[in-house]
This record gives sequence, C-alpha cells and structure tokens, in this order.
Amino acid sequence: MTIALEIRAKRLGMGLTQLEFAKLLDLKANGERTIRSWENGEHNPTKSKLEQVKKLPNSAPFKADKAVQSKFKFIDLFAGIGGIRIPFQELNGQCVFSSEWDKFAQKTYAANFGELPHGDITQIASKEIPSHDLLLAGFPCQAFSQAGLKKGFNDTRGTLFFDIHRILAAHKPKAFLLENVKQLRGHDKGNTLKTILNVLRGDVIPDLDDSMPVSEEAKKTLSEKLNYAVDFKVLRAADFGVPQNRERVYIVGFSKDYFGDIEFSDFFNWPEPLMTPTLLGEILQNSKAIREKHTISEKLWTGHQRRKREHKLKGNGFGYSLFNPQSEYTSTLSARYYKDGSEILIDQSDHKLRPRKLTPRECARLQGFPEDFIVDAVSQGQIYKQFGNSVCVSVVRELAHEVAKKLCL
Repeated sequence: MTIALEIRAKRLGMGLTQLEFAKLLDLKANGERTIRSWENGEHNPTKSKLEQVKKLPNSAPFKADKAVQSKFKFIDLFAGIGGIRIPFQELNGQCVFSSEWDKFAQKTYAANFGELPHGDITQIASKEIPSHDLLLAGFPCQAFSQAGLKKGFNDTRGTLFFDIHRILAAHKPKAFLLENVKQLRGHDKGNTLKTILNVLRGDVIPDLDDSMPVSEEAKKTLSEKLNYAVDFKVLRAADFGVPQNRERVYIVGFSKDYFGDIEFSDFFNWPEPLMTPTLLGEILQNSKAIREKHTISEKLWTGHQRRKREHKLKGNGFGYSLFNPQSEYTSTLSARYYKDGSEILIDQSDHKLRPRKLTPRECARLQGFPEDFIVDAVSQGQIYKQFGNSVCVSVVRELAHEVAKKLCL
C-alpha cells in the first residue's frame, strides 16, 4: 500500500474529515490542504508525522452508527475522553456536538469516537451549537477540588459554569446532567452549590463582579432566567460495581417549560446503588511483563515510605496507599496519578517486589470504561491524567437509564 493510500485508509477508518485529521496531527497552517496533498500523492509527510499516523487506531470503536434512528440528541461539553457520552450513546442518543479544550484529551476522544471535539467553549457562540434535547457537562472541577485552591467562581475554571448557563438559556434543552467533585457540596459552606442550583432553577440571577473572567456572551445572558426542576446527589463508584471509592456530585435538571410544573422528587428517581460486592483483583492484570514495566523504582519507593513516616509523626494519615487483589476498593484515582502513583499502589510482596502502579487498562476498568476503549492514543502520562479526570462510566450508565426514561416519554 502506498503512503497516500495508507493515510487515506487510516483517516476514513477513524471516520475523520481531512480537517479533523489535520488537527489531530497538530498541523497548524493549511492543515486540511496538507492532508489532501498527502492523500493525492503530491507530497509525503515527514518521517515523524508518518509515525504519528501509523500509531493511530485503524477504526474508532465507539463511532456512532448514523443508520440507527436516534431517540434523542445531546451535546457533550467539557467532554474529556467521553466518559459521560458512552452510556447515553448506548441508549441510542445521538451526540450532535462535543467540546474539549485539552489537545491530548481530544486525541483520545477522536480515536474512540471518530470525531474531534471542538475547542474552548468560551470561544464558541451558542448559535454555532446544534439544537439538542440533553446537555451533558463534566464542568471543570479543579476550582472546587481538594487538589486545587478551592477558589470556586473566582477561578476561571469555576466561571465556566456560566457558559453552561448561556447555552441552556439559548437552546432550552429538555434536560441536563452535570458532574463535579464531591467537594463542590461543601465549597464556601455550601453557598457555591446553592448558587448553582438556584441559577438553574431560575430562582436568582447571578450578580457577578465585572472583573470575573466570564465570556461576553455569558455576561449578556446572565439576566435570562432558566426554568428547570433541579436537584443533586453524591454517588459513589464502589456502590455501582466498580472497586473505587470515588464520590462525585451529579446535578440533574428537567425543563418545566417542556414537562410542565413538575416537582423534581416526584418526577425523577435517582438510581439505587447496585451494592454489588467488588474486589480489586477482578480488574487487575497479572503477568510478568506488567510487573516488570509498572513496578516503581527503589528511589520512588524509598521516598514514599519516608514521607509516610514523616506524616505519621505529625499525626496525619497522608502518604501512599497500598492495595491488593482482595481489597474491596481503592482510593480515588486522580489526575496527578501519573506523577508517582501514591494514591493507588498495588502490593507485590507475594512476588518479593516493590509495589507497582496501575496500568492504563486497569485505570480504564477502575473507571468503568468498556474493554475496547482505546487507551494508547496518547502517552502513558497523558492517559493517566485523562482517566484521573474522568467520570466513572458505570455510575453514569445507571443515571443515563433514568434520565433517558424521561426524555423518551
């Protein structure tokens, strides 16, 4: 096969346009024209670009089948690697728009779904977004997380909530599902979450300081009241068959303009925990090759042990966490896992080895992703970050069933 045919076959197999393929390969100026010239045999890519092409998957395992009649349409904002999208697509929902600013997450998303998400949502006008029945958004959580500075709405990432507001105001979808860290519930003594819920219900119009970093369109639409029946719940991954103690806030809303003057508690049923017993061993890979590749260095292990001793002397419980196949669940996988793996180390004393980090595939399983989800479209460090930032698909799947029941009434 010639280089030109190989490039074209790869692009078509992934389901990408020439423009999307160019963006995926980080071709800046005239990228679409460059891809066209490669496929026409007019020019050849550099050796490094050809290697990038060869490393891409031959097909996108979660590319939607356009021949299947969809039951509802949704948009996927702050999409990450598509963890919220998968369950709704499984229910014959059609994703008509996705947005994710991180270029590495975009690559993983494109490899799996056959489409490259749009970029920074603050730069995309609401009129450029197709109409939809459901808005999904795992809006940035660092502003409210323990790992961040907890600045909330005073942080650029926190104010991105108001871009969700402007899109809801413009399109008035039937429903939405938002996800954030558990710490959102207690941020600013609960006032931040209270404000979010009241804005979504249309009970208040937010009064923001002019200096706050909010997009111009978002500022203009702040005076437009929403009209949703809204509530939130903290759900834990370990209660839904995944061996991880991951708790997240989920906010669900239904349009009163569409469904009538409904009471949330009468209209929607939160999914009941499956309470399926979990064991970490069920998701672990166990081979000599895995142990050789992922066992941490002597230097790193010595540092982990020293820091844990120091924290213990200070009277706190910080430090590495060790788990084994019989553990019912791990601690929460975080975006910083790529650094040293300290929050989840796998005990290998039975092999007389130092502990090891989880593999990317184990991280995928720990987040409930399907087995055919592609985990090597980016570097190992990047995929660790991406899974640490993702939702638990198993939890969203149970939520999706309940939300879809109402959308399909």
